[in-house]
Amino acid sequence: MSRFFTTGSDSESESSLSGEELAPKPVGGNYGKQPLLLSEDEEDTKRVVRSAKDKRFEELTNLIRTIRNAMKIRDVTKCLEEFELLGKAFGKAKSIVDKEGVPRFYIRILADLEDYLNELWEDKEGKKKMNKNNAKALSTLRQKIRKYNRDYEAQITSYKQNPEQSADEDAEKNEEDSEGSSSSDEDEDGLSATSFLKKKSEAPSGESRKFLKKMEDEDEDSEDSDDDEDWGSDSTSSDSDSEEEDGKYTVLASKFLKKESTTEKKAAEKKREDKAKKKHEPRKSKRLDEEEEDNEGGEWERVRGGAPLVKEKPKMFAKGTEITHAIVVKKLNEILQARGKKGTDRAAQIELLQLLVQITAENNLGEGVIVKIKFNIIASLYDYNPNLATYMKPEMWQKCLDCINELMDILFANPNIFVGENILEESENLSNFEQPLRVRGCILTLVERMDEEFTKIMQNTDPHSQEYVEHLKDEARVCAIIERVQRYLQEKGTTEEICRIYLRRVLHTYYKFDYKAHQRQLAPPEGSSKSEQDQAENEGEDSAVLMERLCKYIYAKDRTDRIRTCAILCHIYHHALHSRWYQARDLMLMSHLQDNIQHADPPVQILYNRTMVQLGICAFRQGLTKDAHNALLDIQSSGRAKELLGQGLLLRSLQERNQEQEKVERRRQVPFHLHINLELLECVYLVSAMLLEIPYMAAHESDARRRMISKQFHHQLRVGERQPLLGPPESMREHVVAASKAMKMGDWKTCHSFIINEKMNGKVWDLFPEANKVRTMLVRKIQEESLRTYLFTYSSVYDSISMETLSDMFQLDLPTVHSIISKMIISEELMASLDQPTQTVVMHRTEPTAQQNLALQLAEKLGSLVENNERVFDHKQGTYGGYFRDQKDGYRKNEGGYMRRGGYRQQQSQTSY
Repeated sequence: MSRFFTTGSDSESESSLSGEELAPKPVGGNYGKQPLLLSEDEEDTKRVVRSAKDKRFEELTNLIRTIRNAMKIRDVTKCLEEFELLGKAFGKAKSIVDKEGVPRFYIRILADLEDYLNELWEDKEGKKKMNKNNAKALSTLRQKIRKYNRDYEAQITSYKQNPEQSADEDAEKNEEDSEGSSSSDEDEDGLSATSFLKKKSEAPSGESRKFLKKMEDEDEDSEDSDDDEDWGSDSTSSDSDSEEEDGKYTVLASKFLKKESTTEKKAAEKKREDKAKKKHEPRKSKRLDEEEEDNEGGEWERVRGGAPLVKEKPKMFAKGTEITHAIVVKKLNEILQARGKKGTDRAAQIELLQLLVQITAENNLGEGVIVKIKFNIIASLYDYNPNLATYMKPEMWQKCLDCINELMDILFANPNIFVGENILEESENLSNFEQPLRVRGCILTLVERMDEEFTKIMQNTDPHSQEYVEHLKDEARVCAIIERVQRYLQEKGTTEEICRIYLRRVLHTYYKFDYKAHQRQLAPPEGSSKSEQDQAENEGEDSAVLMERLCKYIYAKDRTDRIRTCAILCHIYHHALHSRWYQARDLMLMSHLQDNIQHADPPVQILYNRTMVQLGICAFRQGLTKDAHNALLDIQSSGRAKELLGQGLLLRSLQERNQEQEKVERRRQVPFHLHINLELLECVYLVSAMLLEIPYMAAHESDARRRMISKQFHHQLRVGERQPLLGPPESMREHVVAASKAMKMGDWKTCHSFIINEKMNGKVWDLFPEANKVRTMLVRKIQEESLRTYLFTYSSVYDSISMETLSDMFQLDLPTVHSIISKMIISEELMASLDQPTQTVVMHRTEPTAQQNLALQLAEKLGSLVENNERVFDHKQGTYGGYFRDQKDGYRKNEGGYMRRGGYRQQQSQTSY
């Protein structure tokens, strides 16, 4: 083999140069012949011979370069792939690493990659913008690098403490190693570990956020290092050859090798050194300055990792610009033009508007301009969340409330400022103080939006957390703002605006129980003085008086049906909540809302359902069980009370809706502090049904045409009957079923013990404002209905029974027993007569025979057939009326109550007397 092709090996080059007898040989002739026989491709593949160390290290540096490029473009997936390849390549180089030690460039990439991933992980906004693959790769790679770096913790720590020194030592070490090796260690396309270290020592980096800054410098340095390494001279051993040998070798080798002049080489080295010094000097000076500061002031504490750079606020106006109204308005329009555009920083926009307010105040441009900017600040706060479903952050919410209060302060302090949405921007007056200032903007719209945002905040907060309580405290501020806007609009607003703000006030009042007014209704304690009573009475306006005043104004002035409908429903709800049953009932009947409520929008329908439920609960508190049952029947019989009241969505209904419909439904939900207790509601309904259904079942036990008053109540009875083992009742429903069975037997005491006990008190009855009054009413109702049930069930057993016995049995006074029995006889429910002198009830045996029972059943079937025939005929004619129309509703239409057997009883009474 010729000597030209053996220069790639260190040992061969040294041995060839050490023997002088080889130098004068006419080997040069071979140089002239041999290259002529080789193609260019053969030259490329055969003239470079590298050691195993250089091959492995070159493979590592190429992978590291790819990782750094991926880091620059934030391609975490690529980083993960290359890191896995890097780990495999490092495993192959383990034998070399054991001899030489872990290379510095490998420690550097591990430290830099970990810092880079930590920075990406802490950047919450950046993580949200990542695609799915990058986000997944980030978490995977972060876990892998943390686990991997534990084996190199000491080296990484020393590198992070002094990254510049580590890079310099690494470069020097590799230069010393390269002195004994060939200069042709790399391909024209490749990059050696030495050149990589040189490049990195010129631009050392301790933190991952500086990768982007190094991009240009690294590219320039890599070009220089490529030139230097690819076309560099031989090792120092080859440089020590004689001039004669150099002359002989380079005469023909110059045809194939590119040679650099020594001056160019020195200039390139000097250039690299200058660059490295320039980059090292500011860091060192910065470190020295920090140390001096630490020494001077004992208060300062050094923070590792560095704080983010504080950007200077953009200057609103050029230096020396005269601030006038026109310039401020122009600047305001410039800021607002970016509103809603993609990529606009909404927080920065709000800060700019607030800065503009400060500049306006400093230059005394008047309150008109400030009001205009304040309107836009509040609108920008509302637009901070572009998605309608999301709610405002707490800090933005507090800013919004403060800003509205400041705006109201300005408007109250300056009566000459007129605001309105009907004022055109061309007709605004912001600078002429001789005339009233006119500003475009609607304070009412801002307050309505504020109220909606408050509702969204309450809807999206966990109702069982302390955070909900903290948010609920803000309702006092919201109500105060609404009250201030109400006073302002009463002076300067139109009738329509006053109706809208009155409705907002009503919506924040109707569901609250007025405890102060309730206490004033009760008798004042004897020990209280007159002054204390006067003080208590003058504490504030009663909510009843306030609701009356606001709602009557809306009834008289409102031109839109929706506001009037909402006001009526809120007024009825408030009446019912405070046990004013007759006012609430009369207002509901006079409004005729039940006729066309199905055409209203869903929020109004939810309010109607809530009002009807409250009306039923009010009737129950008054002891009007039939009215309570009728009011609650529609809501409870549907089985969707939770959904109809806007207090949650049912799982089975969620399957019927798509995602968009579900979002719309969730936005209609009522906040938790407005909820009606569903267990209380069901208990009231079932107890009312029990008090109606059990006597009715006893009276019509043998009636084939008996109708159910409450399907839900019968369902609960059937569920109770199916249970194979009856234990003591646990749930509220089981208590009602057990009480119903006891009442059916006429055992009012057992019924009373199941309905009113500690468990039921805690679940239901203690939730009423006047719990003792409700319990007293309930006991009396149980006694009366148990008496009626007893008479219906056991009347066939008695010939006569004393009213005193009944009075003692059911612990009712004699007049009450007399009244109940008289009503039953008058309504022909009980076939008996009263013997006044002896105070006894004499029973009449008027039970029909089997033949008469069959005849009655036939007559009823024929009657239903005729009714159906009449209905079909009238349907064809287009009208439906006549005799059967009055009887089609059966039990509900009859004024006397339970009159299904009245016809037959009446005929028998005529014949018997």
